[in-house]
Amino acid sequence: MPVKPQRPVSLTLRITAFVGTATTLVFLAFGWMIEHSIEQHFAEQDADELRVVATSVQQLLTTSTVGTNSTLANRLSTAVTGHHGVYFYVADNKGQQLYSTPGPDLALIAQTVGVTQQIDSHRLHTWQEQENTYRGAVLKIGPNANFTVVVAAEMNFHLHYLEIFQNTLWITTLLACIISIFVAWLSVHQGHAPLREISDRIRNINPDQLNVRLDTELVPKELLDLGNSFNDMLARIENSFEHLSNFSADIAHELRTPVTNLSTQTQVALSRARGIEEYREILYSSLEEYERMAKMISDMLFLAQTDNKLLKPEQVEINLVNEIQALFEYFEAWAEDRGVELKLHGTTATVYGDKLMLRRAISNLLSNAIRYTTTGKTIDVTLITEANNVIISIVNQGIDIPEEHLSKLFNRFYRIDPSRQRSGDGAGLGLAIVKSIIDAHNGTLSVASENGETTFTITLPLTPKLY
Repeated sequence: MPVKPQRPVSLTLRITAFVGTATTLVFLAFGWMIEHSIEQHFAEQDADELRVVATSVQQLLTTSTVGTNSTLANRLSTAVTGHHGVYFYVADNKGQQLYSTPGPDLALIAQTVGVTQQIDSHRLHTWQEQENTYRGAVLKIGPNANFTVVVAAEMNFHLHYLEIFQNTLWITTLLACIISIFVAWLSVHQGHAPLREISDRIRNINPDQLNVRLDTELVPKELLDLGNSFNDMLARIENSFEHLSNFSADIAHELRTPVTNLSTQTQVALSRARGIEEYREILYSSLEEYERMAKMISDMLFLAQTDNKLLKPEQVEINLVNEIQALFEYFEAWAEDRGVELKLHGTTATVYGDKLMLRRAISNLLSNAIRYTTTGKTIDVTLITEANNVIISIVNQGIDIPEEHLSKLFNRFYRIDPSRQRSGDGAGLGLAIVKSIIDAHNGTLSVASENGETTFTITLPLTPKLY
């Protein structure tokens, strides 16, 4: 069982998630930087205070004269006067304690922590003792570095402040992230308002409102291409819908005439008893109508196949001179009856394509030219090889086709004079079939009519079309 593809995540959610993630990361980085900066500030502050204490102790040790340890201890006790939460320890070069302020066991620190040359915020050692946290350093002081000094500062106040600040900072960051995500969602939602408006207008368009267009002057610049593309698509749909409606109406009209004729003839035939010859003539007349409808249906099926790319032309080498001369022979009797002469100009022209399809296209143009050429005039067929193309032009002399009709000649069932029934002229699909055949061969078809001459021009590529 095939897995049903999941619907992509909505644009609003995508943009909101992206903005929310980016904003959260920015706030987290910003909060970490602030917190780190404050921690560094406290470390520098402690280092400065410890340097002051270390300097004071060093001066006392340097200036002290030889005396008892008790005298030195009394002098050292005054080294931290005015410094709250600061402790120090002094030992001689034999490791004997000379003085230690009441508080943490700095003697253990002197034995376990390495000596540093100077007090620096990055070189301070941090430890915990009896639920208190301290930060300090071990120094060698004296004339011959014969004293070991440990200075330390209590960090509880700093840590308490940092804990409160950290909680406040992250709560504020969380609220800021939530607000920024909400603002991002609201902005995206409001930013998509023109899209929703366009969707509403598109949703309200139905087959009888295909002439409606989006006003591109009222859409944001970012949606201008979308608006123009939609208007172009709607124009194509309107044109196709109109073409289909007209086509359906034309089919109904073209089929109604032979069906009406058949119905009338049958009713007349059944109105009274008739002889065999009368019935034979009625059947022959009905057969003509059947053949006309069969040809029309065949032509419509051919056009439907070419429209849906179901009919792939063969790719064989075709000598156009031989094909046109064969068609001249086929139409010779009809041309003589119409008093029209057929002439071919050009001796060499070869293309690749489907022989039967191209013969049908040229045959339709020739029959059309014979039908509308003035008696006594000439139909000129010219073959020219130019660059990578072969150009076939069929020129007939007669009444000019008005300019407003030229672009519509290749439409199905199109008639310059709609009032004509054209019972013997076909159903009006000949030129449409020519156009579909030339398109299938990757060529072009055009028509011009002026100064009493109508020219149909076919341009075909010399190289075969690949499928």
